[in-house]
Amino acid sequence: MSVQGQLLDITVIGCKNLKDTEWISRQDPYVILEYAGNKYRTKTDTDGGRNPSFNEKYMLSLIEGLREINVAVWNSNTLTADDFIGSGKIMLQKVLIDGYHDSTWPLTARSGRRAGEIRIILHYKNPKGAQKVSSAAPVHESLPVYPPASPAYYPPPVYAAASPYPPSSPSDFSCYPPVYAPYPPPGPTVYSTYTPPAAFGAQSPYPPQAYPPSTYPPQGYGCYVARPAGHYPPPYY
Repeated sequence: MSVQGQLLDITVIGCKNLKDTEWISRQDPYVILEYAGNKYRTKTDTDGGRNPSFNEKYMLSLIEGLREINVAVWNSNTLTADDFIGSGKIMLQKVLIDGYHDSTWPLTARSGRRAGEIRIILHYKNPKGAQKVSSAAPVHESLPVYPPASPAYYPPPVYAAASPYPPSSPSDFSCYPPVYAPYPPPGPTVYSTYTPPAAFGAQSPYPPQAYPPSTYPPQGYGCYVARPAGHYPPPYY
């Protein structure tokens, strides 16, 4: 997979054991990173001396085929030109495979002597190692093969021994048939003689009653005696 246009995070932590370019005061180092014609400068660590600290982070756009970053350390001066301390190269092969690389890189002076070292942390989000792991075919574990289980052995069933006596025949037992009492069947049912109703308009054998009754109107109930007015309480009867 091409790394063209991919982003690389680079963090400049600091330097150790730098060559001292100052005779009286402490030097003020700073770092310049250069990649594909672009330069990135850290802040100046005033009075950082031989062991300056920066802790600055940058993001670089990778170029296909370019696998190194140039780094240089300088001492900042106020009245004169800045002093060159040392330079080096940061290789990117490991971070492009693993995705992370924290290491120190040596610095060399113009004379070729060692001028100290610089610590840089690299972080890449799409490493090739992760792509290989994800594209690998899954491994299927084979299941253990066990021998077939032998059939379970059961002892044959035990039957009861035959009796030495002959079996008894059904004739040995007395037979008592049930005796049912004679029951005469019921006689024929006798129904009463049906008398048809009299024809309409036939004469009744009974004489009709006189109408209205002879005792009309009805007789009264008892006698009512009028009481004289103005007497209270009423007289005793």
